[in-house]
Amino acid sequence: MSKYLYGAAVQGIQDFIFKTNELRHIVGASELVEQICTSAFDEFAKNGESVVRAAGNIKFIFDNEEDCRKAVCEFPKKVMIMAPGVTISQAVIPLGDDFGKAIDQIESLLKVQRNKPQRSVTCGLMGIKRANNTGLPVVKVTNKEKYKDEPTVQKECYTDTKGLCTKSFGILNLSKDTVAYDINDITGKNDWIAIVHADGNGLGKVVQKIGKNKDVFSRFSQQLDIATKEAAQIAYSKVEGEFKPKKVIPIRPVVGDDMTVIIRGDLAVAYTNAFIKAFEEKTKEHLGDILRGQSVFAEGDDFLTACAGIAFVKSSYPFYYGYQLAEELCGYAKKDTKAIHDANSNHLPPSCILFHKVQDSFIVSYEDIIKRELTANSGLSFKAGPYYTIPQNGKNTIDDLFETSRLLNINSGDGIKSGLRNWISLRIENKSKADLRKERMLQIFSKPSIIEKLTRETDNRCMAFDVLAYNTIMNQQTKD
Repeated sequence: MSKYLYGAAVQGIQDFIFKTNELRHIVGASELVEQICTSAFDEFAKNGESVVRAAGNIKFIFDNEEDCRKAVCEFPKKVMIMAPGVTISQAVIPLGDDFGKAIDQIESLLKVQRNKPQRSVTCGLMGIKRANNTGLPVVKVTNKEKYKDEPTVQKECYTDTKGLCTKSFGILNLSKDTVAYDINDITGKNDWIAIVHADGNGLGKVVQKIGKNKDVFSRFSQQLDIATKEAAQIAYSKVEGEFKPKKVIPIRPVVGDDMTVIIRGDLAVAYTNAFIKAFEEKTKEHLGDILRGQSVFAEGDDFLTACAGIAFVKSSYPFYYGYQLAEELCGYAKKDTKAIHDANSNHLPPSCILFHKVQDSFIVSYEDIIKRELTANSGLSFKAGPYYTIPQNGKNTIDDLFETSRLLNINSGDGIKSGLRNWISLRIENKSKADLRKERMLQIFSKPSIIEKLTRETDNRCMAFDVLAYNTIMNQQTKD
């Protein structure tokens, strides 16, 4: 009897999750999407073998054509009813003796399917009442006269589910009262929150090396999920002391292709730093034998590293754009870290973090932000990141950021901070005026070392902007 390799890719996940600015709906959407590749596919996965079922990606070997045909016909409809707005691309081929070749074929077919538009199940007539926040057809009116569309109704069915929090915090019997359902549960002494997006480095190379071996590929996927979960739990434990007296945990994990969380602003860098370091340790523990055995990277690189983007935004800022910025920041960090080694090197790129504090309401790309906010007329860049977990030649580290911010906070009053902000504004427009301002600051203030450090221009980059932004996130108090 012939076996069949079935592949499915979930599309539109982030749009579905972040097409709202209510945290409880983001929470419900995240929990719902988490189930698409797991419990939602269970009824189709009775006769066969799972290869991968995670992060919007399914690879399953069916023992017979009938079961495979049932999945192809019924699974997309089930998903689109569960999560209106999410779509599924599918591909099937007979499984021969060469699993690696079959995987390559499936991926190629899925790429073709992704480019084919699919009709939305949320379409409605022009005369139908539309929900104010999404513009989609209304299917429910509450007793408070709130109009709700189908995706919102489905998200609310999963709002009280705590699966992602239990998985990310490592707390069994997690009380509902300790889980954040409203954005005000996450904010602290100010309104700054952070959207964090982290992604592993070198995963494409790993898949190229091990993707042709079914058993190794399946084991790698399972162990990577375990390593990521344990790293998130360690990161939680590292920052737990900063909010433990509070009743509600100011962290909310969001499902996606990679690690994404919404977190209180002052916890974000410490949490992300702890996650990345723990991710390296846990992938060494769970995946080291696979990486060594398959000679994926250079000798000694028997773990995975990760890059992360952190978008600091006000709690009222649209989540969707905050996530887009975090994803862009992660991409820029990846480009920077890949340049550390020669292009032909087999070494694993080091881990790093890039962050940005959104200063205005303009919705622009990070590339535009660099040009408009972070580049002086002379070419000096105030984009001092990414910040690396371990020292790299000519690069700033996360510990440099922590220490410089600490020194600025304890050794200076607001006079130095406002003086540095004024220097940045002058430096962007006119270097000569900025130099005069710097000389004046060195004469006036009693702590010239911190001024020298923050205004130092190394490799045409300067830390002042980043440190002041981070210091504001950590110390500004606008709420009781």
